[in-house]
Amino acid sequence: MNTPGPGARSAGAGSLCVLAASVLWGTTGTAATFAPAVGPLAIGAVAMGLGGLLQALVAAPRIVRQAAGLRARRGTVLLGSIAVAAYPLAFYSSMRLAGVAVGTVVSIGMAPPASAVIERVMDRHRLTGRWKLGAALGLLGTLMLCAAQATGAPGDPERASMGATALGVALGLVAATTYALYSWAAHRLITGGITSRAAMGTVFGLGGLLLVPVLLATGAPLLDSRSTMAVGAYMALVPMFTGYVLFGWGLAHVPASTATTLSLLEPAVAAVLAVLVIGERLPAAGWGGVALVLACLAVLTAPATVPGRRRRRGESVPPPERTSAEHTAARPDPEWAP
Repeated sequence: MNTPGPGARSAGAGSLCVLAASVLWGTTGTAATFAPAVGPLAIGAVAMGLGGLLQALVAAPRIVRQAAGLRARRGTVLLGSIAVAAYPLAFYSSMRLAGVAVGTVVSIGMAPPASAVIERVMDRHRLTGRWKLGAALGLLGTLMLCAAQATGAPGDPERASMGATALGVALGLVAATTYALYSWAAHRLITGGITSRAAMGTVFGLGGLLLVPVLLATGAPLLDSRSTMAVGAYMALVPMFTGYVLFGWGLAHVPASTATTLSLLEPAVAAVLAVLVIGERLPAAGWGGVALVLACLAVLTAPATVPGRRRRRGESVPPPERTSAEHTAARPDPEWAP
Protein backbone atom coordinates (compact mmCIF):
# COMPACT_ATOMS: atom_id res chain seq x y z
CA MET A 1 0.00 0.00 0.00
CA ASN A 2 1.32 3.45 -0.91
CA THR A 3 1.13 6.00 1.88
CA PRO A 4 2.47 9.55 2.18
CA GLY A 5 5.52 9.79 4.44
CA PRO A 6 5.98 12.45 7.13
CA GLY A 7 8.21 14.49 4.81
CA ALA A 8 5.45 14.51 2.19
CA ARG A 9 2.88 15.66 4.76
CA SER A 10 5.18 18.49 5.88
CA ALA A 11 5.79 19.48 2.28
CA GLY A 12 2.02 19.51 1.76
CA ALA A 13 1.50 21.83 4.71
CA GLY A 14 4.30 24.06 3.41
CA SER A 15 2.65 24.14 -0.02
CA LEU A 16 -0.65 25.22 1.55
CA CYS A 17 1.13 28.10 3.30
CA VAL A 18 2.65 29.26 0.00
CA LEU A 19 -0.75 29.01 -1.71
CA ALA A 20 -2.38 31.07 1.07
CA ALA A 21 0.35 33.69 0.66
CA SER A 22 -0.25 33.74 -3.10
CA VAL A 23 -3.95 34.41 -2.58
CA LEU A 24 -3.09 37.41 -0.41
CA TRP A 25 -0.55 38.69 -2.94
CA GLY A 26 -3.14 38.37 -5.68
CA THR A 27 -5.19 41.12 -4.02
CA THR A 28 -2.46 43.79 -4.37
CA GLY A 29 -3.27 44.82 -7.94
CA THR A 30 -6.95 45.32 -7.12
CA ALA A 31 -6.09 47.17 -3.89
CA ALA A 32 -3.73 49.52 -5.75
CA THR A 33 -6.56 50.62 -8.06
CA PHE A 34 -8.19 52.31 -5.04
CA ALA A 35 -5.20 54.68 -4.82
CA PRO A 36 -4.73 55.77 -8.47
CA ALA A 37 -2.87 58.96 -7.51
CA VAL A 38 -0.12 57.03 -5.72
CA GLY A 39 2.82 56.10 -7.93
CA PRO A 40 4.18 52.56 -8.29
CA LEU A 41 7.40 53.34 -6.40
CA ALA A 42 5.43 54.60 -3.40
CA ILE A 43 3.08 51.60 -3.51
CA GLY A 44 6.00 49.19 -3.64
CA ALA A 45 7.95 51.02 -0.92
CA VAL A 46 5.06 51.20 1.53
CA ALA A 47 3.99 47.61 0.91
CA MET A 48 7.33 45.83 1.11
CA GLY A 49 9.11 48.49 3.19
CA LEU A 50 6.68 48.76 6.08
CA GLY A 51 5.75 45.08 5.81
CA GLY A 52 9.42 44.10 6.02
CA LEU A 53 10.14 46.38 8.99
CA LEU A 54 7.13 44.93 10.80
CA GLN A 55 8.43 41.40 10.17
CA ALA A 56 11.79 42.40 11.65
CA LEU A 57 10.10 43.95 14.70
CA VAL A 58 7.99 40.86 15.41
CA ALA A 59 10.97 38.52 14.86
CA ALA A 60 13.47 40.69 16.82
CA PRO A 61 13.94 38.26 19.77
CA ARG A 62 14.67 35.37 17.39
CA ILE A 63 16.97 37.53 15.29
CA VAL A 64 18.97 38.45 18.40
CA ARG A 65 19.24 34.81 19.48
CA GLN A 66 20.50 33.76 16.06
CA ALA A 67 22.67 36.80 15.34
CA ALA A 68 25.86 34.73 15.19
CA GLY A 69 24.42 32.38 12.57
CA LEU A 70 23.07 35.29 10.53
CA ARG A 71 26.46 37.04 10.62
CA ALA A 72 28.13 33.85 9.42
CA ARG A 73 25.78 33.92 6.41
CA ARG A 74 25.92 37.68 5.83
CA GLY A 75 26.52 37.28 2.10
CA THR A 76 23.25 35.39 1.66
CA VAL A 77 21.46 37.88 3.94
CA LEU A 78 22.76 40.86 1.95
CA LEU A 79 21.86 39.32 -1.40
CA GLY A 80 18.33 38.53 -0.20
CA SER A 81 17.86 42.02 1.29
CA ILE A 82 18.91 43.80 -1.92
CA ALA A 83 16.55 41.56 -3.90
CA VAL A 84 13.70 42.35 -1.46
CA ALA A 85 14.26 46.09 -1.95
CA ALA A 86 14.46 45.86 -5.75
CA TYR A 87 11.50 43.53 -6.27
CA PRO A 88 8.53 45.80 -5.42
CA LEU A 89 9.97 48.78 -7.31
CA ALA A 90 10.35 46.67 -10.46
CA PHE A 91 7.07 44.78 -9.97
CA TYR A 92 4.73 47.74 -9.48
CA SER A 93 6.50 49.79 -12.16
CA SER A 94 6.09 46.86 -14.55
CA MET A 95 2.34 46.75 -13.87
CA ARG A 96 2.02 50.52 -14.33
CA LEU A 97 3.88 50.48 -17.67
CA ALA A 98 2.72 47.23 -19.27
CA GLY A 99 -0.61 46.78 -17.52
CA VAL A 100 -1.64 44.68 -14.54
CA ALA A 101 -2.06 41.48 -16.57
CA VAL A 102 1.22 41.57 -18.48
CA GLY A 103 3.24 42.93 -15.55
CA THR A 104 1.94 40.31 -13.14
CA VAL A 105 2.32 37.42 -15.57
CA VAL A 106 5.92 38.29 -16.48
CA SER A 107 6.96 39.07 -12.89
CA ILE A 108 5.41 35.96 -11.35
CA GLY A 109 5.34 33.63 -14.34
CA MET A 110 9.07 33.92 -15.05
CA ALA A 111 10.08 33.44 -11.39
CA PRO A 112 9.90 29.59 -11.42
CA PRO A 113 12.42 29.13 -14.26
CA ALA A 114 14.63 31.82 -12.71
CA SER A 115 14.44 30.03 -9.36
CA ALA A 116 15.21 26.67 -10.96
CA VAL A 117 18.28 28.10 -12.69
CA ILE A 118 19.50 29.61 -9.41
CA GLU A 119 19.04 26.30 -7.55
CA ARG A 120 20.72 24.39 -10.37
CA VAL A 121 23.76 26.72 -10.43
CA MET A 122 24.11 27.42 -6.71
CA ASP A 123 22.92 24.18 -5.11
CA ARG A 124 23.27 21.64 -7.96
CA HIS A 125 19.64 20.61 -7.53
CA ARG A 126 18.15 18.26 -10.10
CA LEU A 127 14.82 19.30 -11.58
CA THR A 128 12.20 16.58 -11.12
CA GLY A 129 9.74 15.48 -13.77
CA ARG A 130 6.85 16.60 -11.55
CA TRP A 131 8.30 20.11 -11.27
CA LYS A 132 8.82 20.32 -15.04
CA LEU A 133 5.22 19.25 -15.73
CA GLY A 134 3.80 21.63 -13.12
CA ALA A 135 5.93 24.54 -14.31
CA ALA A 136 4.93 23.92 -17.94
CA LEU A 137 1.22 23.89 -17.06
CA GLY A 138 1.58 26.99 -14.89
CA LEU A 139 3.55 28.98 -17.46
CA LEU A 140 1.14 28.05 -20.24
CA GLY A 141 -1.78 29.07 -18.05
CA THR A 142 -0.28 32.43 -17.13
CA LEU A 143 0.56 33.12 -20.79
CA MET A 144 -3.05 32.37 -21.73
CA LEU A 145 -4.20 34.75 -19.00
CA CYS A 146 -1.87 37.42 -20.31
CA ALA A 147 -2.99 37.00 -23.93
CA ALA A 148 -6.67 36.93 -22.98
CA GLN A 149 -6.50 40.13 -20.94
CA ALA A 150 -4.22 41.93 -23.38
CA THR A 151 -6.65 41.31 -26.27
CA GLY A 152 -9.81 41.74 -24.25
CA ALA A 153 -10.24 45.45 -24.97
CA PRO A 154 -8.61 46.34 -28.31
CA GLY A 155 -9.98 49.87 -28.33
CA ASP A 156 -8.95 50.75 -24.80
CA PRO A 157 -7.33 54.24 -24.81
CA GLU A 158 -5.42 53.35 -21.63
CA ARG A 159 -3.47 50.61 -23.40
CA ALA A 160 0.27 51.16 -23.04
CA SER A 161 2.45 52.03 -26.02
CA MET A 162 4.83 49.46 -27.42
CA GLY A 163 7.81 51.24 -25.83
CA ALA A 164 6.16 51.37 -22.42
CA THR A 165 5.11 47.74 -22.72
CA ALA A 166 8.64 46.67 -23.63
CA LEU A 167 10.07 48.55 -20.65
CA GLY A 168 7.36 47.07 -18.44
CA VAL A 169 8.24 43.55 -19.61
CA ALA A 170 11.94 44.21 -18.94
CA LEU A 171 11.13 45.39 -15.42
CA GLY A 172 8.94 42.33 -15.00
CA LEU A 173 11.95 40.15 -15.76
CA VAL A 174 13.93 42.08 -13.12
CA ALA A 175 11.09 41.49 -10.65
CA ALA A 176 11.00 37.77 -11.48
CA THR A 177 14.75 37.43 -10.95
CA THR A 178 14.77 39.34 -7.66
CA TYR A 179 11.75 37.37 -6.40
CA ALA A 180 13.58 34.13 -7.18
CA LEU A 181 16.76 35.46 -5.51
CA TYR A 182 15.20 36.41 -2.19
CA SER A 183 13.18 33.19 -2.13
CA TRP A 184 16.39 31.20 -2.65
CA ALA A 185 18.26 33.26 -0.04
CA ALA A 186 15.54 32.78 2.58
CA HIS A 187 15.30 29.05 1.86
CA ARG A 188 19.10 28.71 2.10
CA LEU A 189 19.12 30.44 5.50
CA ILE A 190 16.27 28.28 6.79
CA THR A 191 17.82 25.02 5.61
CA GLY A 192 21.12 26.21 7.13
CA GLY A 193 19.67 26.23 10.63
CA ILE A 194 18.11 29.70 10.88
CA THR A 195 14.45 29.59 11.92
CA SER A 196 11.95 30.87 9.38
CA ARG A 197 10.92 33.95 11.36
CA ALA A 198 14.52 34.99 12.03
CA ALA A 199 15.49 34.45 8.39
CA MET A 200 12.49 36.28 6.94
CA GLY A 201 12.61 39.03 9.57
CA THR A 202 16.28 39.74 8.86
CA VAL A 203 16.11 39.64 5.06
CA PHE A 204 12.86 41.60 4.82
CA GLY A 205 13.77 43.99 7.63
CA LEU A 206 17.01 45.01 5.92
CA GLY A 207 15.18 45.21 2.61
CA GLY A 208 12.58 47.44 4.26
CA LEU A 209 15.32 49.74 5.55
CA LEU A 210 16.66 50.09 2.00
CA LEU A 211 13.15 51.11 0.86
CA VAL A 212 12.68 53.83 3.51
CA PRO A 213 14.42 56.56 1.42
CA VAL A 214 12.20 55.66 -1.56
CA LEU A 215 9.10 55.91 0.65
CA LEU A 216 10.18 59.29 2.05
CA ALA A 217 10.83 60.63 -1.45
CA THR A 218 7.66 59.34 -3.15
CA GLY A 219 5.13 58.55 -0.43
CA ALA A 220 3.49 61.96 0.16
CA PRO A 221 0.36 61.05 -1.91
CA LEU A 222 -0.31 58.20 0.52
CA LEU A 223 -1.26 60.81 3.14
CA ASP A 224 -3.68 62.73 0.89
CA SER A 225 -6.83 60.93 2.04
CA ARG A 226 -8.12 58.24 4.34
CA SER A 227 -8.65 55.90 1.40
CA THR A 228 -5.02 56.10 0.24
CA MET A 229 -3.80 55.63 3.82
CA ALA A 230 -6.08 52.60 4.13
CA VAL A 231 -4.66 51.15 0.91
CA GLY A 232 -1.10 51.63 2.19
CA ALA A 233 -1.92 50.05 5.55
CA TYR A 234 -3.66 47.10 3.89
CA MET A 235 -0.76 46.49 1.50
CA ALA A 236 1.80 46.53 4.31
CA LEU A 237 -0.15 44.45 6.85
CA VAL A 238 -2.05 41.85 4.85
CA PRO A 239 -0.36 40.77 1.59
CA MET A 240 3.17 41.76 2.60
CA PHE A 241 3.45 41.09 6.35
CA THR A 242 0.98 38.22 6.72
CA GLY A 243 1.67 36.86 3.23
CA TYR A 244 5.42 36.69 3.73
CA VAL A 245 5.11 35.14 7.19
CA LEU A 246 3.14 32.35 5.50
CA PHE A 247 5.69 32.23 2.69
CA GLY A 248 8.53 31.86 5.19
CA TRP A 249 6.77 28.94 6.87
CA GLY A 250 6.31 27.37 3.44
CA LEU A 251 9.97 27.82 2.52
CA ALA A 252 10.90 25.78 5.60
CA HIS A 253 9.30 22.73 3.97
CA VAL A 254 9.48 23.10 0.17
CA PRO A 255 12.34 24.16 -2.15
CA ALA A 256 12.37 27.72 -3.48
CA SER A 257 11.70 26.50 -7.03
CA THR A 258 8.51 24.76 -5.87
CA ALA A 259 7.42 27.78 -3.82
CA THR A 260 7.85 30.19 -6.74
CA THR A 261 5.93 27.80 -9.01
CA LEU A 262 3.09 27.55 -6.50
CA SER A 263 2.94 31.34 -6.45
CA LEU A 264 1.63 31.17 -10.03
CA LEU A 265 -1.72 31.16 -8.26
CA GLU A 266 -1.23 34.90 -7.71
CA PRO A 267 -1.96 36.10 -11.30
CA ALA A 268 -4.97 33.77 -11.44
CA VAL A 269 -6.34 35.31 -8.24
CA ALA A 270 -5.56 38.79 -9.56
CA ALA A 271 -7.46 38.07 -12.78
CA VAL A 272 -10.53 36.72 -10.97
CA LEU A 273 -10.59 39.69 -8.58
CA ALA A 274 -10.31 42.07 -11.52
CA VAL A 275 -13.49 40.49 -12.91
CA LEU A 276 -15.41 40.36 -9.63
CA VAL A 277 -14.32 43.64 -8.02
CA ILE A 278 -13.15 46.02 -10.74
CA GLY A 279 -15.58 44.79 -13.40
CA GLU A 280 -13.06 43.73 -16.05
CA ARG A 281 -14.07 41.03 -18.53
CA LEU A 282 -12.06 37.81 -18.79
CA PRO A 283 -12.44 35.99 -22.14
CA ALA A 284 -12.80 32.23 -22.37
CA ALA A 285 -9.07 31.79 -23.01
CA GLY A 286 -8.40 33.55 -19.72
CA TRP A 287 -10.59 31.11 -17.81
CA GLY A 288 -8.73 28.31 -19.60
CA GLY A 289 -5.51 29.83 -18.28
CA VAL A 290 -6.93 29.84 -14.75
CA ALA A 291 -7.80 26.15 -15.15
CA LEU A 292 -4.23 25.33 -16.26
CA VAL A 293 -2.79 27.21 -13.28
CA LEU A 294 -5.03 25.17 -10.97
CA ALA A 295 -3.84 22.00 -12.74
CA CYS A 296 -0.25 23.09 -12.12
CA LEU A 297 -1.00 23.50 -8.42
CA ALA A 298 -2.67 20.09 -8.29
CA VAL A 299 0.43 18.46 -9.81
CA LEU A 300 2.81 20.16 -7.40
CA THR A 301 0.79 19.72 -4.22
CA ALA A 302 -0.24 16.06 -4.73
CA PRO A 303 1.43 14.11 -1.88
CA ALA A 304 4.39 11.97 -2.81
CA THR A 305 3.97 8.30 -1.98
CA VAL A 306 6.43 5.76 -0.68
CA PRO A 307 5.97 2.40 -2.43
CA GLY A 308 5.18 -0.28 0.11
CA ARG A 309 6.42 -3.84 -0.12
CA ARG A 310 6.08 -7.05 1.84
CA ARG A 311 9.09 -7.83 4.00
CA ARG A 312 10.34 -10.91 5.78
CA ARG A 313 10.10 -11.13 9.56
CA GLY A 314 12.98 -9.33 11.23
CA GLU A 315 13.93 -7.41 8.10
CA SER A 316 14.18 -3.67 8.53
CA VAL A 317 13.03 -1.34 5.82
CA PRO A 318 15.48 1.47 5.03
CA PRO A 319 13.98 4.95 5.02
CA PRO A 320 13.24 6.44 1.60
CA GLU A 321 15.72 8.88 0.14
CA ARG A 322 14.76 12.41 1.13
CA THR A 323 14.79 15.56 -0.86
CA SER A 324 16.42 18.66 0.58
CA ALA A 325 12.98 19.94 1.58
CA GLU A 326 12.18 16.72 3.46
CA HIS A 327 15.50 16.89 5.31
CA THR A 328 14.45 20.32 6.50
CA ALA A 329 10.98 19.13 7.44
CA ALA A 330 12.42 16.27 9.47
CA ARG A 331 14.36 18.67 11.69
CA PRO A 332 12.29 19.97 14.65
CA ASP A 333 11.17 23.56 14.18
CA PRO A 334 9.34 25.04 17.18
CA GLU A 335 8.01 27.87 15.06
CA TRP A 336 6.16 25.67 12.61
CA ALA A 337 2.43 26.16 13.00
CA PRO A 338 0.38 26.13 9.80
